Amino acid sequence: MKPFASRAVAFALAAGFAMASQAADVTVSAAASLTNAFRDIAPLFESAHPGTKVRLNFAASGALLQQIAKGAPADVFASADQDTMDQAQSQGLVKAAQRRNFVSNALVVIVPQASANVPKSVRDLTQPAYARIAVGLPASVPVGRYTKSVLEAAKLWGEIEPKMIGATNVRQALDYVARGEVDAGFVYSTDAALLQDKVRVALTVPTPQPILYPVAPLPAGPNAALGAKFVDFLFTPPAQAILGKYGFGKP
Repeated sequence: MKPFASRAVAFALAAGFAMASQAADVTVSAAASLTNAFRDIAPLFESAHPGTKVRLNFAASGALLQQIAKGAPADVFASADQDTMDQAQSQGLVKAAQRRNFVSNALVVIVPQASANVPKSVRDLTQPAYARIAVGLPASVPVGRYTKSVLEAAKLWGEIEPKMIGATNVRQALDYVARGEVDAGFVYSTDAALLQDKVRVALTVPTPQPILYPVAPLPAGPNAALGAKFVDFLFTPPAQAILGKYGFGKP
């Protein structure tokens, strides 16, 4: 074989291997609160599907939706709320028949572990002792929308909004409280459980709507078929056990 032909064959083989490798990747865009659980689930899925690599992308659900809508590669979308998934569905990014609720969560108010002030009710947050309160930005962060709905129902949003320190995702709100940069914050119970040595749960806050996480494969994703398999995997006993370990409830 001539040198040029050999190089051409080698290039074609290398390109083929690269394509095969890429074809075995599944990209999962998931709400920030799922970070720890999905990082544990990913290797289990890879073991069940040899040759597969799970690529994880975490952010606020609204930010993820914007990325996907602008063409960012993704095969699975897991949101922390129904509204964001509804938007994805209305934009034709997911199919109604393929979206499923796979876990539930709860909203809590947390304070720094060393804080001398611990609210006994949401109304206590209007007191001067709570001058800075971490809240996810309602426009793009589901935990912020849940928080706003609770405070509006209690007719407290107007008093607490001026104290709000906006967070771009729930983990940022958690960090603000853990570092003592705010007096209190609204996060999910699963996030609070990760830093029990730095934050204290003051109270669990009932929400007007249950906190249910929907997940769906993205038909236009680079590897939609593998995305659908990842979604199915989330409902298997091993995956559900990990989600339960991190405090997520059944949907």
